[in-house]
Amino acid sequence: MYRAPEYIATPQQILEFWFEELIPKQWFLKDSELDRMIGERFGATLAAATRCECWAWRKTPAGRVAEIIVLDQFSRNMHRDTPDAFAQDPLALALSQELIGLGLDTSLPLAQRIFAYMPFMHSESLPIHDRALELFDRPGMEEQLDYERRHRVIIERFGRYPHRNAILGRESTPEEIEFLRQPGSSF
Repeated sequence: MYRAPEYIATPQQILEFWFEELIPKQWFLKDSELDRMIGERFGATLAAATRCECWAWRKTPAGRVAEIIVLDQFSRNMHRDTPDAFAQDPLALALSQELIGLGLDTSLPLAQRIFAYMPFMHSESLPIHDRALELFDRPGMEEQLDYERRHRVIIERFGRYPHRNAILGRESTPEEIEFLRQPGSSF
């Protein structure tokens, strides 16, 4: 029996949803209704992106950002509080590094550039955070630079994000457990 392929969104649809339908406050809030909606609308797109089937999007800077948003942001919404939320981080980071390496990031509008850099902030690698400090140290990104500095301190101290430990099945150290009791210890 033939089964029609599930709908794959276009880069433009991704960018319109993220930057026009949503308000900035929604980007970083835990909202189960939004998570469900993103899963319904873009689940097939995330699945295709995880298989690297959206490679044609990389012909334009905007398409590259759309792919990064799907892998880095939508995965967090669709798979909140599960290991799959972070499973695409290496691919999203590699795509971001490639975008920057080609010098295409500077042609992006500020909001898109911020999300092109976000995989650096999500990394658990100190050298990657060192680069993130440089990327976010630009006019208009002062808030993101502050967040990056706070993220980097955690990576420098623990070598990972302790708030991910339970989700990823990692054992927390006593120091991490104490840290997690503090307000603002996770993002």
